[in-house]
Amino acid sequence: MDFADRVIAWQKIHGRHDLPWQRTRDPYCIWLSEIMLQQTQVATVIPYYERFIRRFADVYALASAPNESVMACWAGLGYYSRARNLHRCAQQIVASYGGEFPRRVEQLAQLPGIGRSTAAAIAALAFGERAAILDGNVRRVLARHFAVEGYPGSATVERALWKRAETLLPADQIEAYTQGLMDLGATVCARSRPLCPTCPVNDTCGARREQTIDRLPAPRPTRQRPVRSATVLALQDASGAVLLELRPPAGIWGGLLSLPEVEAGATDEAIVTAVNARYGLQIVLAEPLREIRHEFTHYTYVMHPRCARVVGAVGVASLSLRWVGAEDLDAAPLPAPIRRLLLHLAQPIVA
Repeated sequence: MDFADRVIAWQKIHGRHDLPWQRTRDPYCIWLSEIMLQQTQVATVIPYYERFIRRFADVYALASAPNESVMACWAGLGYYSRARNLHRCAQQIVASYGGEFPRRVEQLAQLPGIGRSTAAAIAALAFGERAAILDGNVRRVLARHFAVEGYPGSATVERALWKRAETLLPADQIEAYTQGLMDLGATVCARSRPLCPTCPVNDTCGARREQTIDRLPAPRPTRQRPVRSATVLALQDASGAVLLELRPPAGIWGGLLSLPEVEAGATDEAIVTAVNARYGLQIVLAEPLREIRHEFTHYTYVMHPRCARVVGAVGVASLSLRWVGAEDLDAAPLPAPIRRLLLHLAQPIVA
């Protein structure tokens, strides 16, 4: 049996068969799961996926939904550009394809948020198209099995892995093979403590033979992680509602509601002046709270929370501003660290 045959045989017996998106060939469900699974663990994705399907049952429902509703349903899952692209993609599928997902990998890969590997996974699992995938788990399996040196994210190594992935494709049973590769990387050929004795291709694994499992695939080259800082403001009115601001579509937490910000290290006087000029609010600041650190893919974001009571307002009209009460925080499209901070501050901020 060659590599693909062994993966297929293993998947049928030992692979995962009870994930919510495996109960259908509906490309909408498979597409949604593949986008959510990008850089996110299965256990984390499942409740978000189930909630999303209940809220947006098909591509038409998602395409016609307000952006804020989509972001609210995604809030907490992270990597929010995925949600923005998901919404744009649904709208494009409805507008350009009459609500039907294209079957060809080349067409799928041109849609927002769908790259080469995700397009191949959708085409294979939904339509039985013979196409190679190369997500993070599969890169690890192939890099180890064929003893491919170097960081898989580099252009040279990635090209080599793609070529290898394409030559391994079976003539049939592409669905079982594609799912089997995913399952193998997620459950057996794990990043740490892989279960090599149970691997269906262990007898031909180059890394096992050469005892290089612990260093393959090579990690991302280290570099100093930049730090960005801001002072975030929890401004509470007499009713206990907190002022939230809709962030621009691009950038950190794009499309979500978050707390207003001022420059890190701003003095109390500068904060009071900025809030009055920007929002027409007069405030009384409380003492600074402990900083909150949040890790993004490429940098660390340090928030310095300041709480304040609103004591007067002339009001500044803006469609981007919302007053949200503690009882509505669960439904608001908030980044996870901001939600945690506000739930912690659910009691009146300033006595």
